[in-house]
Amino acid sequence: MCRKILVVDDEREIGELVRDYLEAAEYQVILAFDGHEGIRCWKNHRPDMAILDIMLPKIDGMEICRRIRMESNIPILMLSAKKSEEDKVIGLNLGADDYITKPFSPKELVARVNAHFRRLSQMTEEGNKQKLGDRLAFRDLLIDFKGHSLKVRGEDIPLSAKEFEVLKFFVLNANEVLTREEIYDYVWGYQEYGDINTVAVHIRRLREKMEEDPSNPRYIQTIWGVGYKFVGEKS
Repeated sequence: MCRKILVVDDEREIGELVRDYLEAAEYQVILAFDGHEGIRCWKNHRPDMAILDIMLPKIDGMEICRRIRMESNIPILMLSAKKSEEDKVIGLNLGADDYITKPFSPKELVARVNAHFRRLSQMTEEGNKQKLGDRLAFRDLLIDFKGHSLKVRGEDIPLSAKEFEVLKFFVLNANEVLTREEIYDYVWGYQEYGDINTVAVHIRRLREKMEEDPSNPRYIQTIWGVGYKFVGEKS
């Protein structure tokens, strides 16, 4: 499912730049250039996240944050050209989840967006586990969440901690396409320094351990140009 993000910034060039980077990361972006338009877009589209500039015409970002927070717990990121600690404190007290000072790196902004969605996934993970149960079977796979173990066709398959986390993220999002960035952010975290290519390495190892024919996988399939998808029907 493609998550929707509301971006409100009166500097059109910045707003369009943020939109382009977020869309490249597979998000759907609703772009607004003043406070009135931002509130209207919020009510009409009900996005999964809001990125708000503080200094906006008509209605400022702080007020938009306050109004959204009265109705929703979606992540809210504030943008500001000011480095004032007071502005940051006010924004956080109004319910903002993060604060980014201009100028900023668009790649860092995307990383923070990914991290907030990853945290949401982690917060709901216990609920998902309850729905899934302690164990889950997919055809010839048996995954034990509590024991952090995997059986393939009845045989115990040793997995590293990171391999199991990658597999768990796939299972929690079965039949949905996941980008490498989403997998990396969930398992390793955007603050950890490393090479995103490690995702492909771990997926290759999982295929070698899970698949009868790793070159023609049944479970973890590559969606070219996008990412990967765990194809599974519960047994």
